[in-house]
Amino acid sequence: MDYNEFAKLELERWKYDMKKKPSIFDMASKGIQNKFNGILPNKYHEFMTTAIKNMVKAVLFGSTYLTKKPYLGLSLKEREELIIEKTKLYKNTAIIEGAGTGAGGIMLGLADFPLLLSIKIKLLYDIAAIYGFDVKDYKERIYILNIFQLAFSSQEHINKVFHRVEYWEAYVNGLPSDINSLDWREFQEQYRDYIDLAKLLQMVPGIGAFVGAYVNNKLVDKLSKTAIQAYRMRVL
Repeated sequence: MDYNEFAKLELERWKYDMKKKPSIFDMASKGIQNKFNGILPNKYHEFMTTAIKNMVKAVLFGSTYLTKKPYLGLSLKEREELIIEKTKLYKNTAIIEGAGTGAGGIMLGLADFPLLLSIKIKLLYDIAAIYGFDVKDYKERIYILNIFQLAFSSQEHINKVFHRVEYWEAYVNGLPSDINSLDWREFQEQYRDYIDLAKLLQMVPGIGAFVGAYVNNKLVDKLSKTAIQAYRMRVL
């Protein structure tokens, strides 16, 4: 079996998982998450919401990450080998950053959140460029936001986002010409609700450093694997 055939098989398995309906466990986890969110002070929610809002704005409107040029003339295997190496670098950065801020308790734990978002954004821009897509096109940046949602939303929301991504060309044709017309509040809420539960443990003195490093490593790894499959749907 050549590499492309292997990738297609992996892609089909991933697509099947993305289309699964929410399980009882998924619904129970969401209920626990909502209870945690209800206990947290308003300032915490405001901090998280502001961090995500700024991240989304940076992706849509900023020029900080637009230096990546599309990689041309590579096979799928060569592209994905590059992505594996890039992901290792970003995971190491996230581990070091998560351990450092986790050891500092709640204040540094909060500081970790926007830092981790920045690491994820840079990784996704690199992956998009390696697959040959030009992120100067704002519609490619919309695709990046959809990858975030696929990686970090509830299963119920994943079902909705996956349908959008699976029929991306049809969806893109319906996007407004004015980027300012987009509604991105739902994305903010979904991402925040997913990440709170894991990151809360990072702020607990004594275990914060370990949890921060472990969680950051897992989140970056999950994002990379999701991005690979999402771009395979387009290049294959």
